[in-house]
Amino acid sequence: MATKPFDYKKEYKELYQPKTIPQLVDVPEMNFIMVDGRGDPNDSPLFQEAVEILYGISYTIKMSSKKGMEPEGYFDYVVPPLEGLWWIDGTEFSFTDRENWLWTLMIRLPEFVTSDVFAWAKAETKKKKPELGVDKARFETFKEGLCVQIMHIGPYSTEPESMAKVKEFLEANGLVETFTEGGKHHEIYLSDPRKANPEKMKTVLRHPVRKV
Repeated sequence: MATKPFDYKKEYKELYQPKTIPQLVDVPEMNFIMVDGRGDPNDSPLFQEAVEILYGISYTIKMSSKKGMEPEGYFDYVVPPLEGLWWIDGTEFSFTDRENWLWTLMIRLPEFVTSDVFAWAKAETKKKKPELGVDKARFETFKEGLCVQIMHIGPYSTEPESMAKVKEFLEANGLVETFTEGGKHHEIYLSDPRKANPEKMKTVLRHPVRKV
């Protein structure tokens, strides 16, 4: 009987399946592929390119075992969901002032992926898709630490409703967001907006915090 691919969403439910009420979570160190950009994602060709770059490299790594390039420690897995960090220089993230948005799109990497494995996958992706700006991608270790998160169900435009619950939770528990200290609004996209009913889309919303 074949072993099912390792699915990070199912194995780490505390990170990918929060409740629709705010809760605290201690987010551990993880490795990611990242691509940076700025501006309104709806009007940004770079944003769409970044998504293609991330998935291109991710699937190159996933399929490496079929190419005879299986890295040491390789295991079959489900490519983790797309994630985004969003912020504005020096201020709290705004859901409306899109032109000033700074962002980092990213996808988690399995533990067996080293910087050397990443460099190989990047080069392979560049060969297959030379039109993509693959060199914009980087390998980075990222640790958020203490965060408050909530499962948002609905279109992206109604996220402020969920974040209002987060704000109440922070005030009730003596916590503050760390936006002025480098913290960023974090979204994990569990639904494909091209296919999902907007009212049923699931997005994890996460903010790093500290105790007052």
